[in-house]
Amino acid sequence: MGLWQIDTDTLARSRFVLSPFAEAFASLKLLHAGTGAHPGEEAWLRAHLPGYRARLAADPVTALLVRAAVGTSWIADFICPTSCVGESFEKSVARVRAAGAAEARADLRVSLRGPLPAALERDDLPERATALLTYVWEETVRPYWERRRRVLEADMVARTTQVSQGGWAAVLDDLRPGTRWLGESRFQVNLHAYPPREIAAGAELLFMPVTPRSGWVSWEGRERYAVVYPCLGVLAEDHDRRPVPAGLGALIGTARARLLVLLGTPLSTTQLVAVTGQGLGSVGRHLRVLLDAGLAGRRRAGRSVLYVRTAAGDVLVEASGAGTSDQETDPGSHWPGALPGGERAHAEVPER
Repeated sequence: MGLWQIDTDTLARSRFVLSPFAEAFASLKLLHAGTGAHPGEEAWLRAHLPGYRARLAADPVTALLVRAAVGTSWIADFICPTSCVGESFEKSVARVRAAGAAEARADLRVSLRGPLPAALERDDLPERATALLTYVWEETVRPYWERRRRVLEADMVARTTQVSQGGWAAVLDDLRPGTRWLGESRFQVNLHAYPPREIAAGAELLFMPVTPRSGWVSWEGRERYAVVYPCLGVLAEDHDRRPVPAGLGALIGTARARLLVLLGTPLSTTQLVAVTGQGLGSVGRHLRVLLDAGLAGRRRAGRSVLYVRTAAGDVLVEASGAGTSDQETDPGSHWPGALPGGERAHAEVPER
């Protein structure tokens, strides 16, 4: 299994950050796979997969490059640099373009675990990778970015709150399949049989959520490490369009019931507005009713005030069946995108 040795100071200084590049690369992986993990991804693929495949059909060298770069258990380093805090997509992808031709070919041999096809023995691989990544960002991610960004921010707040409640072990065990805190400063990052890796004291450790059901780990030298993970599923759904159980809606109102279902995860009013699409005033009024009824509580986390269901609220939601998976849902409502080798940056592909 992939194992990282992390000292307590490094873990304490770690951060949850947004990475537009990670979102774009996760979307590229989804396009490459061609199959979604839930109806929302399938709706997004129906909208964007034909254009992506047409582009690759017209450029067989780039098509071969993608297949080689994604690999089976290792992503070619040059195509997936580890994002810095606050780094724009443009700055991240510029590092892909800046990779040397020999470096790109060497990285592809690692991801392929063997020799390169003759068609990839060329010097323009970084430029081709940059062009494809830019296409994915501009055409399939950027149109949805503002909403996705708000959903990802909600995930980061929820994870940060989870750290304060249950410690880092609770968060690391729940990031994605294969991650687990083993104790004694040991963090299992995946299930692959890679040698253990010691993260030096003072290194930067970043956790980056993405909306596709995808994830990987990467690093730059010994100074920066990142764990990319899928954001919380409940926050990746368009709950303004997701039906609420009729009984719960009739009892407290449909809009209010949606908020109560969402509050299984601590959220601020801003995040509730972003996830539901309801106005700020409406969200505030509904929260006041839920608070007065004892169905929701609130607490401060840094500068944010977070709302969460109380035990009484949990009972009401569970009794209504709102937490079950047998409800009919809009196939476009599960994902925000469905709206009308060396020491530089090793990355692995986990099980989908």
